[in-house]
Amino acid sequence: MATATRRTTAAADWRALGTGVRLVTTDPALLDSCNLLLARHLVEVDAACSRFRQDSELVALDQAQGRPVRVSPLLAEALAVALRAAAATDGAVDPTVGSAIGALGYDRDFRLIQDDGRPIRLTVRPVPGWRAVTLDRATDTVTVPAGVRLDLGATAKAWAADKAADLLAEAAGCGVLVSLGGDTAVAGEPPAGGWRIRVQDATGPVDETPAPGVQDATGPVDETPASGTYATVAIRSGGLATSGTTARRWRRGAHDLHHIVDPYTGLPAETPWRTVSVAAATCADANAAGTAALVKGAGAQRWLAGLGLPARLVANDGTVVTTPGWPTSAPARSGPEAAA
Repeated sequence: MATATRRTTAAADWRALGTGVRLVTTDPALLDSCNLLLARHLVEVDAACSRFRQDSELVALDQAQGRPVRVSPLLAEALAVALRAAAATDGAVDPTVGSAIGALGYDRDFRLIQDDGRPIRLTVRPVPGWRAVTLDRATDTVTVPAGVRLDLGATAKAWAADKAADLLAEAAGCGVLVSLGGDTAVAGEPPAGGWRIRVQDATGPVDETPAPGVQDATGPVDETPASGTYATVAIRSGGLATSGTTARRWRRGAHDLHHIVDPYTGLPAETPWRTVSVAAATCADANAAGTAALVKGAGAQRWLAGLGLPARLVANDGTVVTTPGWPTSAPARSGPEAAA
């Protein structure tokens, strides 16, 4: 459903890939045609990369038993992004966490696991490691060792947003913002003043497509969070992503779990941060850096600063720290009286 947001932009909000989708164009007349292209793109991404669909290309790799498999160019590109993220983060973001996250109970769409309170035994077991996966881009052939399950959750959505934004901007010839579950990519000529985005620090479990009164981690500035600190930033290119441990949490037996897996233990990352927001040249780079920061823990701020990435880190006690380059003119604020 399309709604006018500002005089020069129009937006549509819906669901795909198990999350919220937001599309904004600087030419309102092109919104519907861009939305159709976006929907087609996300159907293709889902068929290639979903670990919850038994007919997806990614799940089919589980049956290969270590044999080389020719995959579609789309899945090959998604795998290349995941492997590049693993190398760039020294393995803190690793696509071979599939079995580990499945063992934690996150083996189906998130909305279906929250009521499953069956006991679970947590065992420290490092994941196989991204170097075990080989990808030949010349032939789009991938080899995954037998018993290794891939999960592209740390990169695929953000990469899909990047790819969609570039595709739509080129096709429409206007500025485009694509947000998938808060992973936001922009392309084309931005509106005056840039794309304004609200970065929200959720203080408790939230759904990626918020119901009334429930806030996600990144959203439009015309919606005021009911609680929690937030900041409004503007970007003109690239991407912005927020990773956190509060959005996707569930309970199994006596254990409170979340979806950010530490590849070195195979368990939910023990981290001093509850959310990390990063801006980068691409949304995929931003999301990988934010996820890695949660895994890296106390040294994350220095690591992000060393990479020259503007970031906002919110500690578990609510303390906010930033790296050089993160906007400081609009300080973090709380409550509905601080509407942007």
